[in-house]
Amino acid sequence: MFSDDTMLFPMERLTTERLILRRMDVSDAQDIFNYGKDREVARHVLWDAYQYVGEARAYVRAMQRKYRLGEPASWCIELKGTGRVIGTIGYMWYQRDHNSTEIGYSLARDMWNKGIMTEALKRVIQYTFEDLQIHRIEAQHEVDNPASGRVMQKCGMEHEGTLRGRLMNKGKYVDVDLYAILMEDYRRRREMLRPSQHETR
Repeated sequence: MFSDDTMLFPMERLTTERLILRRMDVSDAQDIFNYGKDREVARHVLWDAYQYVGEARAYVRAMQRKYRLGEPASWCIELKGTGRVIGTIGYMWYQRDHNSTEIGYSLARDMWNKGIMTEALKRVIQYTFEDLQIHRIEAQHEVDNPASGRVMQKCGMEHEGTLRGRLMNKGKYVDVDLYAILMEDYRRRREMLRPSQHETR
């Protein structure tokens, strides 16, 4: 939606207990194709299910170009101990005037309902606020994909409304639920979750 090349996105390597978020390499294309060809994975995103591995390679090359230019881009999500890429997560756009961005993600179907995306999104939110110093993070999901909304809620994002006919997806207009979290929300939540001095003694 928005773009601005005056802010660079270094897309540094991030880790969690189970995951590595890193820049994509052409060698990841096969894994990305393996889950991206699944129509259920592609059902609620704006790209069509892959038919050829070459489509995944083209996607990786597009991300690599964004890395070189310092533009908003996506990480691949690697499952620790396996080397397997099981999804992607990253920035859809950045608007400099309002210091805001949107995060989007996708995940292999055999990894659903395991807390994987919640783990990845929490780490990206932390990085976005603490390292990039962005003020507002948005995310959206189609209204008939409530599982994605639950991920956003678990990460402290607040529902701000339903946008009717917001997107054209798979030949039809779809309604989406919009979620967001502000820097001050994140800091307040972090303080609430931090153990008190009494608890840590």
